[in-house]
Amino acid sequence: ESVDPQKTAFLLREAWTLYSVTPLYRFRRGRLTGYARLLSAFIAAEKQKGLAVEVGVELDVKVALSSLPDLRGSEQDQAALLVQLSSRSRASSRNSEDKLVWSGWFCSVYGDDLSENVPEDFTCLPLFLTHGAEGYTSLVGSWFQKTFDCYFRRLAISPLNLSWMVAMWAGCEVDKAASAVELVFSVPRLSQPLDISYAIHPEDAKALWDTVQKTPGEITQEEVDVFMDCLYSHFHRHFKIHLSAARLVKVSTAVASAHSDGIIKILHRQYLSGVLMLLTELAISQIQ
Repeated sequence: ESVDPQKTAFLLREAWTLYSVTPLYRFRRGRLTGYARLLSAFIAAEKQKGLAVEVGVELDVKVALSSLPDLRGSEQDQAALLVQLSSRSRASSRNSEDKLVWSGWFCSVYGDDLSENVPEDFTCLPLFLTHGAEGYTSLVGSWFQKTFDCYFRRLAISPLNLSWMVAMWAGCEVDKAASAVELVFSVPRLSQPLDISYAIHPEDAKALWDTVQKTPGEITQEEVDVFMDCLYSHFHRHFKIHLSAARLVKVSTAVASAHSDGIIKILHRQYLSGVLMLLTELAISQIQ
């Protein structure tokens, strides 16, 4: 609730690709302007296939680095870091606005498990989310890896974690007409790919979760299993298909949607911190 809605509006309703990042070595928050110039020069040099570009010269791609101090869970978390790449076409006038072509942000929301165990010279921002062309993601990732001795890795989401997400999010109160809870399953070992989409009315999904959950505010693996088994049984009763034999690849709720490829869309500001806390936990588990 303390997160400024105007500063975080751009985070909502966009498809973000997830990465986990090891701690950054000797990253200094006070040098963001200098880092932006160096990253801009690096991108320009790479685009010109290695030809050197003088730092500070006006380039086709502009880089902006900024802090999002509100976007963290505990006092131990580092403020989120936003990286934005903007472009101006050579044909446009000097007064025209730059067009945002790529965004990425590092964050840690209740990432205490990692930050408590690293030396002082390291900055822990284990979750990295990107929106834009993969080529820019690769360039930004390369520069950060070389500059701060860190390592990026795509963060996939397992069927088990997807089932946790749909159970948790289906039980959330949403203050307006909610969209259906949808689960998408991929059927294995077929000559042609086949997906099964299973939509549940949000009120029905919440009512089911409320009957399963024993202690409000706490969730157990057993409760998630019972919730999913109930959905599977209902589907089998109507269509004679065992969804447990298929692979859960995507879940969509009014709170957020997530795909096993590591792509997430956060839809509701009220639950922004909760979603990021879960994703931070997944990123840390991949690093450790």
